[in-house]
Amino acid sequence: MQDINRTPLLGVVDSAVGQASTLFNQVAGSIDGLARTSQLLPNMLGQDGPRNYLLLVQNNAEWRSLGGLTGTAILLHTDAGKISLVDTQSATGLVRDLADPIVPLPAEVTKIYGTRPARYFHNLTQVPNFPVDGPIAREMYRSKTGVQVDGVIAVDPVVLSYLLETIGPVELPTGDSLTRENAVQFLLNEVYFRYSDPATQDKVFASAAGAVFEGLINGRGTMEGLLAALGRASEERRLLVWSADADEEAILEGTTLAGQLPVSDSRTARFGVFFNDGTGSKMSYYLKPTVTITSGSCGSVSDSGRDDLTLRVSLTNTAPADAATSLPEYITGGGAYGTKPGQANVISNIYLPQGSTLVAASTGDNAAFQKDDYEGRQVLTFGTDLSPGATTEITVVARMSSTPTGAQALITPTADSSRSPTVTTSCRLN
Repeated sequence: MQDINRTPLLGVVDSAVGQASTLFNQVAGSIDGLARTSQLLPNMLGQDGPRNYLLLVQNNAEWRSLGGLTGTAILLHTDAGKISLVDTQSATGLVRDLADPIVPLPAEVTKIYGTRPARYFHNLTQVPNFPVDGPIAREMYRSKTGVQVDGVIAVDPVVLSYLLETIGPVELPTGDSLTRENAVQFLLNEVYFRYSDPATQDKVFASAAGAVFEGLINGRGTMEGLLAALGRASEERRLLVWSADADEEAILEGTTLAGQLPVSDSRTARFGVFFNDGTGSKMSYYLKPTVTITSGSCGSVSDSGRDDLTLRVSLTNTAPADAATSLPEYITGGGAYGTKPGQANVISNIYLPQGSTLVAASTGDNAAFQKDDYEGRQVLTFGTDLSPGATTEITVVARMSSTPTGAQALITPTADSSRSPTVTTSCRLN
């Protein structure tokens, strides 16, 4: 589909080819990831001996680059095809704040994110590169429990909701029934209205994740439903896998499951748009990002004749006007980190495509931004404060050194499953 020359195509034919190409682009990554994972499954399930895996459940109500803070850690044990849930812990029960990083971080990482990803269990997925995050999680868990895991897997409550569609509702110790329809709202918002004690919140979150995986382990649901759920989760980069075995990690490399930095190729220039909460709260649940990319063929061709790619990121705080008083303090943050209750502070990291140069960058409030480099990509960091109902926009223009035929932006997966974490160009590139 990518090799079809669409220049001479007209009307319905051109539209059909475009739609088919978009569809294939969307599903190719997830199918590839699941196909490669099928090569790993026998060993992952303990074919050649027992294994342990650390399952991280991210909380999208408080953004981190790859989804949300790591709220729950589940230890899965596999042996000869049998899976057992050995232990479930909240992040607060594990390594939370270390004086020194648990593992050394590259200087490029610390310039952008500091040492927090290697000192706080909650911040494991702040770096949008799971091959970096997985080893940190493994070492933090080992230092606390003495258990050396063979790999790390990350999911979020949206993935749990997809799984609930096939296994059906699960009952929680609180008496609540967790379903496909209510899982995300209950886990990422409602729980904070019901329970003011963070320890209780952690227990509810951990028990919910444990109940879903107990349902899977006990064989509930259909194989077709399970594959559909995992396929969608993989496509949306809500399911991430890292293996401590170098050969197995090589199989995962380049797939949506690997959770790597966006990689540009001769056909597609890829941006990264990653959000991190700076409020110390659960206000990310109320934030709605909209990302668009336009190209030079939409009317902005540089003097060099090359296309300039324009990325626009719009953030809206949909919290109620009286959020400061109507929302629980645990959601607003209570001003503990300097952000007024009801407001939301967002740290946006924009990764430019490899081989591109920055032409211009601006924000709606003309705020300054920081520019760094990470693994051959320019990274722009913006800090934004949003009051309830407010919207801000970031605009970045990048000039490509080559002429790709398309562009994408990989975005932090949010609590809203209707918003795709991948956006493509709204105009065809020349």
